[in-house]
Amino acid sequence: MTPQDALRRIWTDADLDAGALERITLEGDDPVLPSTYRVGAAALASIGATALAATEIWRERTGRAQQAALDVRGAAAAFRSERYMRVDDAVPPDPWSPIAGFYRAGDGRWIQLHTNFPHHRDGVLRVLGCADDKAAVAKAIEGWDAATLEDALAEANMCAGMVRSPDEWRAHPQGQAVARQPLFDIERIGDAPAEPMGDGGRPLDGVRVLDLTRVIAGPVCGRTLAEHGAQVMRIAGPDLPFVPTLVMDTGRGKLSAHVDLSSDAGRGTLRELTRGADVFVQGYRPGAIAARGFAPEQVAALRPGIVCVSLCAYGYDGPWQDRRGFDSLLQSVSGIAHEEGRAAGHDGPKHLPCQALDHATGYLAAFGAMVGLLRRSREGGSWHVRVSLARTGHWIENLGRIDGMSHPDLKRESIGDLIQVSDTPFGRLSHVAPAARLAETPPYWQLPSVPLGTHPSAWPA
Repeated sequence: MTPQDALRRIWTDADLDAGALERITLEGDDPVLPSTYRVGAAALASIGATALAATEIWRERTGRAQQAALDVRGAAAAFRSERYMRVDDAVPPDPWSPIAGFYRAGDGRWIQLHTNFPHHRDGVLRVLGCADDKAAVAKAIEGWDAATLEDALAEANMCAGMVRSPDEWRAHPQGQAVARQPLFDIERIGDAPAEPMGDGGRPLDGVRVLDLTRVIAGPVCGRTLAEHGAQVMRIAGPDLPFVPTLVMDTGRGKLSAHVDLSSDAGRGTLRELTRGADVFVQGYRPGAIAARGFAPEQVAALRPGIVCVSLCAYGYDGPWQDRRGFDSLLQSVSGIAHEEGRAAGHDGPKHLPCQALDHATGYLAAFGAMVGLLRRSREGGSWHVRVSLARTGHWIENLGRIDGMSHPDLKRESIGDLIQVSDTPFGRLSHVAPAARLAETPPYWQLPSVPLGTHPSAWPA
């Protein structure tokens, strides 16, 4: 499937005007990174959808159309933005835990551990009953069957995944559930009067976004809305762990406040923020934020006309819908890592050369948010957008394969023209620029990245 075909399918599945597709140019195609998967097409289509949606909102505001363009090199760089970021010209610390990665179990099958957060690392070590040492972990895993260990760690609310082939995933009940789900869905969840987009010099001027997300996919959604002019406030729990590198990379353009949702006062603060918001993005496991009183229907009751965006790992039905998951784990369980390893000639699995499921899901979430805002402008209502890493992985699988494993990697020294520099409290950050080019409203971030909790938990006057 070509990038243009993939974008057309996203656009028409959202019931948008197909004529708008004539106003965007997608330049280049795969291979762009060493992979057997069409990661370049995924990047062009998902980022292109957000760019085109921004032009539609601009047309809704002003009556003027504008052209958009995107090339595969810039799109691929955006899909690896966290890899290219530097702090005062230095490579930031590796976010990966020393014991994270692939291990061969006693039955010969491979399993991946995801232990980047300290409580996940400690929980895995408790289940394995071993020391915090890669050799000790490998020895302990040799005493398990991979599938049994996968289930035991899931039962303990830890993060792991047995490496499967694509055929095994298609036969698995969760793989079947994911295959039945749409790439995204946008559902009306309440009545509210139409809210015209109003005036503004940028597509999302005046739009307020609450960003209750972590790691990559959800924060990329908020970062994308910010680059088109939205006022985005990142909400973080003061006691929740985080990955500093990802906070720096995905925090561009955002305010950042601490809110403790375990307290009555914190939940009251979030309710007040919600009443002043236009978009509410959350990336917790299904049901987690609802347990705090912020299910989409509850959010819509607080603020009729809001657009809620939900992201999760394994999808919204099926036996694994409540499991914790990350991009790399979805690659492992769904067959992507198996196929990448086989294409590379490895004796074992291999991940994609970018966190493609995370980044594509983030851009699709931002696209869904903008479609929701368009629908609110045209017909009113409150809206709920749902996306998942698993369903995005299924989409990438269905884009087709290429003979691209021998393609040269996209080194940082070869993308100097795509790098911007900003002064931040962390130091001088050099980072990947927005990938899309819009003729009248070029995307940019108005605010630098800041540490979590820098700003008050109230909308600026």
